[in-house]
Amino acid sequence: MLLFYTPDITGDFYTLNEEESKHCFRVLRLREGDDICLTDGRGTLFYARITEAHPKHCSVEVVDRKTDYEKRNYLISIAVAPTKSNDRMEWFLEKATEIGVDNIYPVLCKHSERKQIKLERFNKVVTSAVKQSLKAYHPNISELERFEDFVSRDFSGDKFIAYCDDWVERKSLKSVYKPGNDAVILIGPEGDFRREEVEIAMEKGFIPVTLGNSRLRTETAAVVACHSINFINEL
Repeated sequence: MLLFYTPDITGDFYTLNEEESKHCFRVLRLREGDDICLTDGRGTLFYARITEAHPKHCSVEVVDRKTDYEKRNYLISIAVAPTKSNDRMEWFLEKATEIGVDNIYPVLCKHSERKQIKLERFNKVVTSAVKQSLKAYHPNISELERFEDFVSRDFSGDKFIAYCDDWVERKSLKSVYKPGNDAVILIGPEGDFRREEVEIAMEKGFIPVTLGNSRLRTETAAVVACHSINFINEL
């Protein structure tokens, strides 16, 4: 199945933008009559047939559609301090999208080494991963926000903060997460959270958790957290 991301699709006829048309015609070498799939990124998968193969405006006709394609009954939100290396952050975005994530919140912490993000670039990485992994849902990526502002938000479901230091009691994520619940998980920067940040998060209802005995990089911890919630719900 070849999947194209078309967030503005509405009816039964659609024309791919120039970038997607070029990929379809020149790279994939698709022609009239070939079948492809489209997604609006909001859960609908469209089965379409190419009616005009053109390198700048490839046109298709929708022949069938599925709504709520592979929809989960829970939401996963990962709040993570962007890593100093953009490549590592983009690796996380790609892998989390492949595994299954709904919301990604870049958070600015006291120990954060990166204090700016390129949201447009992040969305391109996620879009590419959506198409590669055949997802009908496009994860939402928020603008970078201060840690204190993020933890003050209202969230439904279970809230966790993954923390390395053992000065505060931590439980395994598996032992405290309730399958079927929405989950928000905070992942700290390379230098981890400061104690006062953990205390603030706890005051806001976040539960300190551990992701295992190994000391993980920020981007690895974020992927492990995302996978863990998905895996627990599959059991």
